[in-house]
Amino acid sequence: MINLKRLVPGVVSVYFLTGCFGGGGGSGNSESVVEGDRVTNPSTYHAKVRRTEYGIPHIEADSFAGMGYAYGYLQAEDNLCLLAEDTLTLRGLRARYLGAEGRYTIPANGADTSNLNADFFWRSVATDQAIAPFKTSSDPEVLEASAGYVAGYNRYLREVRQGEHPGRHRACRNADWLLPLTEDDMYRRYFRLAVLASSSVFVDGIASAAPPATLDSEALSADELLAQLSTLQDSEGDLPFPLSRELPIGSNMYGISREASRSGESILFGNPHFPWEKTERLYLAHLKVGEDTEIMGAALYGLPAVLIGFNEHFAWSHTVSTAYRFSFYELTLNPVDPTQYLYEGEFVDMESRDITVEFLREDGTVGEETRTLYRSHYGPMLNFEVSGVPVLQWSSAKAYTLRDANAENDRLLNQFFRWNQAQSYEEFVELHQSVLGVPWVNTVATGPGKPAYYGDVTVVPNVPDDKVRACATPLTPVFGQLAPGLPILDGSRGDCGWDTDADAPAPGILGPGNLPTLERTDWVHNCNDSYWLTNPEAPLTGYPAIVGDEETARTLRTRKCIQQVQRRLEGSDGLGGSTGFDLDNLQQVVLDSGVLSEELARQTVLSTYCQLPTAVGSSGPVAVSDACAVLAQWDGRHNLESVGGHIWREFWRRLDRLPVESPIKWLTPFDPANPVQTPAQLNVADPLVESAFADAVQAMTEAGVAMDATTGEVQRSGIHADTIPVFGGESFEGAFTIASSRPVDLADGYRVTYGNSYIQSVTWDEAGNPVAEGFITYSQSTDPASPYYQDMTEAYSAKRWIRFPFTEKAIRSNPGLVQYRLNGLR
Repeated sequence: MINLKRLVPGVVSVYFLTGCFGGGGGSGNSESVVEGDRVTNPSTYHAKVRRTEYGIPHIEADSFAGMGYAYGYLQAEDNLCLLAEDTLTLRGLRARYLGAEGRYTIPANGADTSNLNADFFWRSVATDQAIAPFKTSSDPEVLEASAGYVAGYNRYLREVRQGEHPGRHRACRNADWLLPLTEDDMYRRYFRLAVLASSSVFVDGIASAAPPATLDSEALSADELLAQLSTLQDSEGDLPFPLSRELPIGSNMYGISREASRSGESILFGNPHFPWEKTERLYLAHLKVGEDTEIMGAALYGLPAVLIGFNEHFAWSHTVSTAYRFSFYELTLNPVDPTQYLYEGEFVDMESRDITVEFLREDGTVGEETRTLYRSHYGPMLNFEVSGVPVLQWSSAKAYTLRDANAENDRLLNQFFRWNQAQSYEEFVELHQSVLGVPWVNTVATGPGKPAYYGDVTVVPNVPDDKVRACATPLTPVFGQLAPGLPILDGSRGDCGWDTDADAPAPGILGPGNLPTLERTDWVHNCNDSYWLTNPEAPLTGYPAIVGDEETARTLRTRKCIQQVQRRLEGSDGLGGSTGFDLDNLQQVVLDSGVLSEELARQTVLSTYCQLPTAVGSSGPVAVSDACAVLAQWDGRHNLESVGGHIWREFWRRLDRLPVESPIKWLTPFDPANPVQTPAQLNVADPLVESAFADAVQAMTEAGVAMDATTGEVQRSGIHADTIPVFGGESFEGAFTIASSRPVDLADGYRVTYGNSYIQSVTWDEAGNPVAEGFITYSQSTDPASPYYQDMTEAYSAKRWIRFPFTEKAIRSNPGLVQYRLNGLR
């Protein structure tokens, strides 16, 4: 039982210490020794834990094992049910406990399937064989922290099972699926994070792939596929391939160095746009291990390290990269056996595996389903459909398989643990390239008095453009339309395998010499477009298409990202004072909630459509006068008090479906010589544009949404029972400050479940200490009974920046300081 004892006014102190218990990765009970404010156990784990306001944990330990132990305990305390469900998922037990037809979603990549298919998928890919390299290749610090996390998590779970922590975790505390964690569960979680932007996008396709029932099964030809897909494009805009549109996950980040800083001191801004639900939430912690390791920042749930953070030496952040992490292979099959494929002139057997999944019936009984799933030597077999069109279909003649570079990325954990231990900005940059374990994100970093660094030094299949052409298949033109840059290669030829660079740490991937980096003394950025315009003064070019696109139109959000810096350096953004950034004006800029589409097109709409009482929608004339009157007074932002921005958002939501390169959408087309300002001049003469505007107004009327509603009235947190208004807009309309709702029900308002998540703004004081402020926008805990369930969300709603205590003085003087002691061993 944890006891709270108030020792001094304003400070609640409880000391949390360590112990050992059976079944949680420990080695049995042993005695603890009290040493001042610390309890140590010479044979197991020990740590000192303090929480400051908003539930921010500060963990001090002599070893990574002790740090992991405390981290596991605290994450269980804050998020037990969410972590327990994820463990159930990765073991392939969702159908057994939650029913076969229940839904499983991965909000971060858009996957949505049944519990049954999820179980078959994870049992087929997250196997003991798959996770073994993640264990055997990891540094000792990774192994120790992971084992400690298991022990700490299981200690808290055991306390709950014994009736402690009453009122907490009501959603799961008595559930039969609240299972103890094992070390293998940790490595399955790491594996899941690795393949988030690759294999796990195709849960259904891998879980259900099977050879044809007859030997005369035919697939659609490339021409037939293109014809069917073109109808989807006509009705929906971009083709709906899972990775061809901007995913809900994204990010913004800036690295500001001396030439762009008011004081000459470097500044780092990081802001991932991640789901507010499930385990791709981020958790803020301050970790100190021994005398040499101290780091503060955020990590995805279940990973006892810092993935985005800072210390006295450097700060860094990430954004989701445009590079693909996999390639498809087309297999030519044996005409009499569709489970054999041609490779180097001979037919080769696919590897088969029978998997049996239990499922819970409605009457409480348990049934079973067995499937035989197959793999080639490249990876799992799969089918793939786009809106019902079978693009990758296992026929009598052809089948398709996937090779995933991140399923082979056994350096992932070492990358972040070594970064957490780095002693300088220079070491950080060197490790980025020498380890090359970052799975799917760009990196920006800087440090006190240091340059601003950018790198898309990530795990990318080594498939140069000439290999894509030499190894083309009949479906290559199809993927040229669906997902430009994603290779589909001839799997019958050995020379179509991935190349290996001399400087790559593993076979089959691009080495750092063939990946984009940039270091400057003014600024760098990334807002989810490719590396090309990291700084418009120094475009990065010459990289394979699998890494990203060059000299193509940027998203409105990227253009706003760049323009915000340019205007600040020009002094044209209205903020006053000298040019350049400091922490205060940077914070104003990044939470400004303006949208670029409004700057580009609102006046044009007001001077055309709004000069008439009606506009022509898809179902006929629509009265627009009231909407136009509101838009004329709108401040162009999505702040809580802004009136009418929802009208513009719904207009742009419908307009966004038109391809950006469409000559009918913009009168001034994209110009690679002027990429930040083009395309421009909305073509209001286009009837599709007018229809988008009229339909948006009609949708608002039918949903009963007031035209003059404020953002704060129509947009709020989608994960909290209390009404917490949320500012911000959507990426598609050119917002930098992101508040995203999926799905959208206008009658119920915008329920924010994606968007700004962890926010950090970091600089350094004259003594070299980091000065950091930010938020976990959805708060630290998913348990409604926790004091840390919505407190940071309320601060974020008020734009009340939270100082992250880093120094000992700041921690000790924090008014919300709480310390933990665990009384006795289990």
